Amino acid sequence: MAELSPESKVYIKGFDQVLENLSLGHQAVRELFKKPSGVKAELGRLAKVEDRFIPVDQDANVKIRIYTPKEEGPFPIFIYYHGGGWVLGDLETCDATCRLIAELTESVVVSVDYRLSPEYKFPIPVNDCYAALQWVSENAALINGDASTIVVAGDSAGGNMAAVVSMMARDQKGPDISAQVLIYPSTSFNVNTKSFKEFENGFGLTKDLAIWFSNHYIIDDQDKIQKYAAPLMAEDLSHLPPALVIVAENDVLRDDGLAYAKRLKDANVKVESICKKGLVHGYFTYIDIFPEQIKNTISNIARFLLEKNQDRVEHSRNLK
Repeated sequence: MAELSPESKVYIKGFDQVLENLSLGHQAVRELFKKPSGVKAELGRLAKVEDRFIPVDQDANVKIRIYTPKEEGPFPIFIYYHGGGWVLGDLETCDATCRLIAELTESVVVSVDYRLSPEYKFPIPVNDCYAALQWVSENAALINGDASTIVVAGDSAGGNMAAVVSMMARDQKGPDISAQVLIYPSTSFNVNTKSFKEFENGFGLTKDLAIWFSNHYIIDDQDKIQKYAAPLMAEDLSHLPPALVIVAENDVLRDDGLAYAKRLKDANVKVESICKKGLVHGYFTYIDIFPEQIKNTISNIARFLLEKNQDRVEHSRNLK
């Protein structure tokens, strides 16, 4: 059995409250999961943080939150999709983490408040995420961003979204994505992996909770093999952006993420995978419990993006 960090033990104790209240329904669990607005406003030395609504289809808008660094732009763009099993979470869930990403990567971060399930089942949430990518690409100048350098990222269900919009952009000849950052992503609905068996209970995200989330998100079993719901099921993963896949050692989704990284590598996509020792699913957005681990992870991301940018510059020079 893998070792648990002291911080992970604290997190698991608090997370058990969510598990005890699943029978109350998704609305009650959302209230338990919510983080108060503005608590971490002091984090991240930024020029400004602003919310705006953008259209995602003919009769719907979603909120985005834009984090602008203090340096002089235009900045690389980092689009972030929050976690929460497609059922929970909002802009506050990842607010502190997004502030730090903007500061430490010197990127303008756009956090997307896509619509949640079960009110809006697959494929509506992922279509919202893709529409947000298109809006950001088309309106980069409005947010002091550089449309030629767009990264998509997310944790858990948000990691699923980042992986899927990368495929959608490839398939639909949409916006150019320079990299994808997938943090303990959900890439399939398979609950029979080794890590699901090893960490089925007692490590935060449980097997039963993962099933609870998926039942709220997908309409039927056919969706479980749809590539835009379960990217690991896609037949073709070639010609996708370079990927950084970060998993937690003590996580039911660990093997899901590592399997996706392997599939990408087998498809000749440049990929780096990191397994965070001692950590559990969910750590990346709990700055009050995991401050050093989050900063360390963002340092990994910043280094990866710097290397990928250098690769792109070198490739451009070779083409001349």
